[in-house]
Amino acid sequence: MARGGPGVAWRWREYVDRSARQSPARLALGVFALVIAVVTAGLSAPWATASGRPAPFVDALFTAASASTVTGLVVVPTGEYWSAWGLVVILVAIQIGGLGVMTLASLLGMAVSRRIGLTQRLLVSSETKETRLGEVGSLIRTVIITSVALELIIAVVLFPRFLMFDESVGSAAWHSAFYAISAFNNAGFVPTPYGLEPFVSDWWVLMPIIIGVFIGSLGFPVILNVARHLREPRRWSLHSKLTVTTSLALVVAGSVLVAAFEWTNPDTFKPLGPSATALASLFAGVMPRSGGFSTVDVGEMHEGTWLLMDALMFVGGGSASTAGGIKVTTLAVMLLAILAEGRGDKDVEAYGRRIPREALQVAIAVSLVSATLVLVSSLLLLAMTGLTLDKVLFEVISAFATCGLSTGITADLPDGAKYVLTVLMFIGRTGTMTLAAALALRNRRRVIRLPEERPIIG
Repeated sequence: MARGGPGVAWRWREYVDRSARQSPARLALGVFALVIAVVTAGLSAPWATASGRPAPFVDALFTAASASTVTGLVVVPTGEYWSAWGLVVILVAIQIGGLGVMTLASLLGMAVSRRIGLTQRLLVSSETKETRLGEVGSLIRTVIITSVALELIIAVVLFPRFLMFDESVGSAAWHSAFYAISAFNNAGFVPTPYGLEPFVSDWWVLMPIIIGVFIGSLGFPVILNVARHLREPRRWSLHSKLTVTTSLALVVAGSVLVAAFEWTNPDTFKPLGPSATALASLFAGVMPRSGGFSTVDVGEMHEGTWLLMDALMFVGGGSASTAGGIKVTTLAVMLLAILAEGRGDKDVEAYGRRIPREALQVAIAVSLVSATLVLVSSLLLLAMTGLTLDKVLFEVISAFATCGLSTGITADLPDGAKYVLTVLMFIGRTGTMTLAAALALRNRRRVIRLPEERPIIG
């Protein structure tokens, strides 16, 4: 027995190392799929539901995928349908999913070998964008410590407020912890049947959630880089500068436009006072970035607001963050390229740095592949449901961008449509990231270059 244990660990380590060398993306996707399978099994147990009856497989799988990919789309009311055990399983899935696919695969290698090897370092560096391989091991520990610390701060701020609502100490602590973890990981799950709508004008409850969602959407490389040089913004990396400035611009633009579109809507913002309207607008401007929470009925918003949120959800948050979408740096690089082309500049530049052409190529590829996935999924749902394009497109982009906002059609979708959205959530959380990593690694050097000829464009 003493010799059998190390042998199993050694063989498992060899398998992980071989898989990491041959196809790190496949290993990461496999580990993440395993997490979803385990969570599905946990939610399929009779004690996971409030009724004591096993959940239908499609509902358990959908919820497991939504929690593990930190999306937030639900086919059953979270606070009513699932038991305390089911909510704990969902919360654990959110926490694991928020750490990221590549980080999770590296933690698996560390658990087996008690140390992190070169292959695992290369694996996690593609997720965290950390180029100094010697720091990856400490980076993983820092990511976990940072996540838990920020979640704890949010929970501590929310706890006394929930106590004021005549909740018991245990209930207030549970709701505070659940909202803190769900907010920082951009998951959008709520533990209560009434959600956040009763708090539409409560700054104490909503502001910590807004801040948690925004920080979580920046990405761990940005959080760590900004924290190290908080008083010296000039020393921030180009990635941090692009992520922070683009994120702030999208929040401001989104909040102002949502307020403009919904100001006179009697079913959303019109009954609110000035302070509540400002808070609701800010909340609605931040949540499409991948947060997924809502304080008003999204299904009652104007179609123009849906289209605006479609755009915000599609962009998403920062790279190596808990948010989904094509990422804000992808948008920033393409906008800078358009600006450079308009000016006639040969190079794409920002903040005194030149952005390499390969980065633009990856940004274009990620955007086109993502748009194609949204197009194909929308066509499938239109054929399966017979719903209008505006609602289907909103649901599809929300699933792909792992956002979780919905116009209210999720629970009524047929099983086939639920499976489509489940696959889309998985691809949306892992696909664009692995695609970007794969394209970045495929940098071939050619001795002979073909003659150049410019086609007519536009």
